[in-house]
Amino acid sequence: MTHRFLPDALRAFTSAVLRSEGVPGPDAELLADTLVMAELWGHASHGMLRLPWYVARLRSGATERVTRVSTTRDTGALLLLDGGNGIGQVVMDYAVGRGVERAKAHGVSAVGIRNSGHFGTAAYFTRRAAEQGCVALLCTNASPAMAPWGGKHKSIGTNPWSIAAPAGQRGVVVMDLANTAVARGKIYLAAERGTPIPQGWTADADGNPTTDPRAAIEGLILPMAGPKGYVMSFMFDILAGVLTGSAFGDQVAGPYEPDRRSGAGHFLLTIDVAAMADPTEYAERVETLIDATRQAPKASWADEILVPGELEDRNAKLHAAGIELTAKTWSSLTDLAAETNVVLPSTEKGSA
Repeated sequence: MTHRFLPDALRAFTSAVLRSEGVPGPDAELLADTLVMAELWGHASHGMLRLPWYVARLRSGATERVTRVSTTRDTGALLLLDGGNGIGQVVMDYAVGRGVERAKAHGVSAVGIRNSGHFGTAAYFTRRAAEQGCVALLCTNASPAMAPWGGKHKSIGTNPWSIAAPAGQRGVVVMDLANTAVARGKIYLAAERGTPIPQGWTADADGNPTTDPRAAIEGLILPMAGPKGYVMSFMFDILAGVLTGSAFGDQVAGPYEPDRRSGAGHFLLTIDVAAMADPTEYAERVETLIDATRQAPKASWADEILVPGELEDRNAKLHAAGIELTAKTWSSLTDLAAETNVVLPSTEKGSA
């Protein structure tokens, strides 16, 4: 059983729930938009199923309802911010604003963030920088998910990262990926749907390969590309956790943990395209790269070649007519509606 909703209805419901929990209006709207955009892009693992997690953390005090970002260090092109254990999306939105501002002034900026929280999809924020004429690289650390290569105790997060760049008339090109075989949220989504997960994604608590998402949640997520995924996660923890003075390694708490401070750290590098290249020439060059890539000879199994971010853009248009939620996610939202006295969004015709 799935339920289908218009995006704006989900945004309004989510924002109302968050406001009822004491989150200021603009912050509630931002967090709601990040969840709905994840659904639109086809990444339900980072969408509405996470709203109950965020609410539980607000209620326990693990996440502050009112996010107050402070500046710890400022050298002009470099900023170190403290998120004060606030809402990760709000902290990151502030950081992107400062990162773009400083890049426009200095050509490049580096923003480190400590004491933040899970911010959802990294691409949501790098896209914002790219839309303002900047190339952005964003990485974050996360709660333990994988073991170091050769180990059996999970102590390293998925530590996802994203790069986005302006693409002239083609819009924005963007990649967003975890360094594990799969993002942890996809394991939770499979558990909600009651479906098995592919071989090669995870191992159980004893280190044995498993296709059972419940066993995987208690076990390990495997690194992508073997040891390459492990070393990438390790180094991003240096940038996002160690360098910023935030939590790192197995000290970071996940968004699904209701009563632990997250301690997540982030690192944002922003480059103003106009400071490095003529914007018109850059646009022509990136358009040439995109077109050449799309027109490359296709393998026998492929219908077409896409560039990074193109699939999400297509999904957003497709899902604008209605976002489908699983029965379990709908049940969780129904519980939240009852607890907060917020009216549930009405389902679209054709829900099944």
